[in-house]
Amino acid sequence: MTRVAYILAASHSGSTLLTMLLNSHPEVATIGELSPGYLEDLSWYLCSCGSKIRECHFWRWVTSAMRERGIDFHLEKYGTRFWMPDSRIATRLLGPLYRGPALELLRDVGLKWFSRWQSRIPEIIRANEILVEVILEYYHARLFVDKGNLALRLKYLLRIPSFDVKVIRLIRDGRGVALTYMDPAGFADAEDPAMRSGSSGGQRKSERLSMAQAAYQWRRCNEEAGHILRRLDKSRWIEVRYEDICKDTENTLRRLFEFLGLDPDKRAQDFRTVEHHVLGNGMRLDTTSRISLDQRWKSVLTEEELHSFDRVAGEMNRRYEYI
Repeated sequence: MTRVAYILAASHSGSTLLTMLLNSHPEVATIGELSPGYLEDLSWYLCSCGSKIRECHFWRWVTSAMRERGIDFHLEKYGTRFWMPDSRIATRLLGPLYRGPALELLRDVGLKWFSRWQSRIPEIIRANEILVEVILEYYHARLFVDKGNLALRLKYLLRIPSFDVKVIRLIRDGRGVALTYMDPAGFADAEDPAMRSGSSGGQRKSERLSMAQAAYQWRRCNEEAGHILRRLDKSRWIEVRYEDICKDTENTLRRLFEFLGLDPDKRAQDFRTVEHHVLGNGMRLDTTSRISLDQRWKSVLTEEELHSFDRVAGEMNRRYEYI
């Protein structure tokens, strides 16, 4: 069995930081998201090692190793995403977030009508298995971390017989997350403006949401996480808060490594000194090892925006004891 730790969280909840901290352990390997979404122009996009991704020795090695094992791997498309873009109806069925057992059964029944999906699933599973195998081989590690975030992806990973999946449920104050959705370049990217959007310096204006939209997205992501965890044995998942990672890093990581069956004392104390090839959030391109709690929402959000958040997601935020 291949051991996999899956980070389940709303995006911009600190999952990239957590991924890099977990990668500071010599028995852990990761690239961040095993099934990433859109990547910016790969001609200049930087790997977290600092190299252009097309020139990075790691990604060249991965591409070669995958193709040697019969997987037509490309940086633009890993083949690990559970989707079927050649069918508009199937794509719509695979679009919504995880909805709970009854609606997930309906989704599964609907997808069974597509013969291409039935043949596609084994291909996607094999691409996931081989990519994890290759990356573990490179790092000489025994546990892979997938910063997949979405519960729907977790649903399918849990169905892969060769994977032994444990889940890290990551939660962050919804007001802080909502601010990142409202202005991702300013509040969810590299500290150096020139390094944002993978080193393009982009402002990511097309991604910006209103507060109402941002609050809804945060709430919905946490709802789907709750749905899937209710069906998972408590021994297979652990809850951790972004705020605890920042304020009590040592003890929080100790608890996580023990949950994953790893010796906490073996991790590198400075996570920036470890070889990282993580993609995604721009903080991976920062140079500082300082871990500080980001609560800029307290000074940036207006009273009107806070009221808007409260109308949409305040009840859930209080349920998580964020007052």
